[in-house]
Amino acid sequence: MGVTDAPTVRRPFFRRKKTCPFSGSNAPKIDWKNTRLLSRYISERGKMIPSRITAVSQKKQRELAKAIKNARYMALMPYVSNEIDTGRGSRR
Repeated sequence: MGVTDAPTVRRPFFRRKKTCPFSGSNAPKIDWKNTRLLSRYISERGKMIPSRITAVSQKKQRELAKAIKNARYMALMPYVSNEIDTGRGSRR
């Protein structure tokens, strides 16, 4: 049994290295007044999406969280969503 007889291990898919959307040239600036940009990093329920999903660096994630909190305080963004769906059907 030689080296060529060993089965090759294939990876199921190729995962691309995530890069921070706020670093590099032409990157948007994090500002609490830019609610369109900030709303991309908030879930439907009003929670901030973690950096492991959005690929934002730690430093920029802290800036982003501070900007979201400031926009909420200034009443530009809601703390929670307007419609709360419990997931249960009507029991009447």
